[in-house]
Order: sequence, then C-alpha cells, then structure tokens
Amino acid sequence: MITIIQSKDEQWLIKAAELMATSEPWITLKRNFEQGLLLLQDPENTVFIALEGKEFAGFAIVKMTGVLKGYLQTIGVAANKRSKGIGKLLIEKVEDFIFEKYPNVFLCVSSFNLRAAELYYDLGYSKVGELKDFIENGHSELILRKSKGCLNNYNTNKL
Repeated sequence: MITIIQSKDEQWLIKAAELMATSEPWITLKRNFEQGLLLLQDPENTVFIALEGKEFAGFAIVKMTGVLKGYLQTIGVAANKRSKGIGKLLIEKVEDFIFEKYPNVFLCVSSFNLRAAELYYDLGYSKVGELKDFIENGHSELILRKSKGCLNNYNTNKL
C-alpha cells in the first residue's frame, strides 16, 4: 500500500529519515538523520510511504512548488524490500499525483547511483541536464524528466 502521510505520522517519518541516514546515495552525499527528518517535515513537500502490511517498505518526497514543479525530490526503499518492485510502484504513484496537475516529472539522480538511474531510464525518463560537483565533489547530479508535453499545452484548468 502506498499512501500520502501527514507530519503527525511521526513513526513513518522517522523510518524514512533512518533509511536516508544509513544508505546510498545519502551516505556519499553526507546526509544525516536530522537533515532527512527536516526534509520529510517540510510543509511544502508531499511525502508518500510504502507499506507491506504494517511494515515500512519505502518512501518518496515530492515538491510541487518552485522552478521544477513536479519534482520527485527523493525516493528510498528499505534494504530488505529492494528488487521487489516497490520503487517502481512508488514512482508510478508519484507520477499519477504530479501528472494530475503538471505535464512533467523531474528528478535528479547521482552519477554514482547506477542502479537507480537504470530504473528511471527503464521507466521512460530522459536526461535533460547535468550538475557537475553540485552536492559532492567528483559526482554529478543528473537531471531527468518524464513528460506529457509542455506547460502551455497542458490542460490549463489543472494549473
């Protein structure tokens, strides 16, 4: 089950922040638990949580404001739940959420995060840019986009 949670659902926010602090790409990007929790609690972000039964399986954070409206800011799957399709399901749920309002889904993937990049490309994302040495020296952030069209031609009733 994948659902949008509220900041009051602290147990799931803590699980997601713990995942970010203890796994890649966040280890290489030097992100800690406190930074992850702040990101998850940001009122401008929408947080999705994936559960298998009552067990935490993963999360995704979406930002619908700013220059790249419809930005999948981060996604993570619990180590014991990887390679089971949970990441794909989270992305599909996020895409449905974003495409209801905007024609583009954007995300960044670290150049060293090859497994995640492969998933994104398999799901139809295209590289539209590269930010060299953006977060960590020696690594790029690749900007990816999946699109249903340009903003001006999208259903303006949704904007």
